[in-house]
Amino acid sequence: MHRYGDEVAAIARPMRDPGDLDILLDRAADARVVLIGEASHGTHEFYQWRAALTRRLIEERGFGLVAVEGDWPDCARVDAAVQGGPPPRAALLGYDRWPTWMWANEETVDFADWLRGHNERIGGRVGFHGLDVYSLWESMREILVWLREHDPGQVPVALAAYGCFEEYGEDPNAYAYATRFVPASCEDQVVRMLIDLRGAGDFGVWQNAEVVAGAEHYYRAMMAGGPNSWNVRDRHMDATLARLLDHYGDGSRAVVWAHNTHVGDGRATDQSAHGEVTLGELARDRFGAEKVLLVGFGSHHGTVVAGRQWGAPMEVMGVPEGRPDSIEEVLHAAAPPQSLFVFPPPAERPDLLVDEIGHRAIGVVYRPERDAWGNYVPSVLGDRYDAFLWIDETNALRPLHPLHIDTRELETYPSGV
Repeated sequence: MHRYGDEVAAIARPMRDPGDLDILLDRAADARVVLIGEASHGTHEFYQWRAALTRRLIEERGFGLVAVEGDWPDCARVDAAVQGGPPPRAALLGYDRWPTWMWANEETVDFADWLRGHNERIGGRVGFHGLDVYSLWESMREILVWLREHDPGQVPVALAAYGCFEEYGEDPNAYAYATRFVPASCEDQVVRMLIDLRGAGDFGVWQNAEVVAGAEHYYRAMMAGGPNSWNVRDRHMDATLARLLDHYGDGSRAVVWAHNTHVGDGRATDQSAHGEVTLGELARDRFGAEKVLLVGFGSHHGTVVAGRQWGAPMEVMGVPEGRPDSIEEVLHAAAPPQSLFVFPPPAERPDLLVDEIGHRAIGVVYRPERDAWGNYVPSVLGDRYDAFLWIDETNALRPLHPLHIDTRELETYPSGV
């Protein structure tokens, strides 16, 4: 047996259905925010179990909003759908910017349909919102549409900001490149617009202005290299989460869906050594560690949806077995095929939770042939998360848009097919 085998057996709980999540619901009883991760952006079981946990948090613990690693305008359409507007499937099909599969998938449709039904049953308003920073031009257009209808006097200020970006043809890389080599920046126009729109009285238009400001900062930082652009993005998500909770009012509670690399506390990984902060650590600092529950995910082998490079067609790819001496290899050897780990207090943690061990992270860009050396984050699991869901063999999620299947690659990495 693996050297951690006895420790795994002592703390692993078999996870067969949502009823087995009771201990995690108890742990979340006093939490203001529960952040639920995923080890990839393209795995059916991660979305399925994350949704199951979220449904229970909403129904049994009174959580009132779901905030995801997605764009504000796209998620606003889903929010309208779950409040009784057009069906969620139509809203999710509207996700047309790469990587579409992150939210335009059957798993998210299933959850959004449930949330719509839940709101109808209880006469409530549990929301679905985006935290991310990429929708610069989409948010600018949403601002202009709203202002023309509700506050025409502010249109010139918004048009000045939009016009500054317009020459870059909605290409963020072109804007980032220009700010790197010539003194071109739309920052002043954006700041002026943001100041003016904070008093507009509409939370959505204010948040779109915050997205434009965050995106402008993000794309400028991107060209500088280093951790700055990552940090701009996670700090923007942290600030958006705080604004949402303030908007929802006293006693509001949020569930967050994002990748493990955002949800986990970066101080327990080499992200901190690289100068990166994470949404999970920022939430612990903002709300207090006792009011935040960080939940990670992992798997050993299977299939996943990803692209081989940024903007490439999405594919179903085989995921190789976890590399030796990784969290994935340890749990494959010793844990039940589907398991829940709720971590004990620091003084009671076994070596598995205090040793630094590699933990796999698969992004929207993935090359299975490079998995063993390019996709593992050194992690102290017990500090990075408060709990962990393990699914030994996983399958690709089901995108709403057409999917490419590379059968040659699945023959090379056949596990989980």
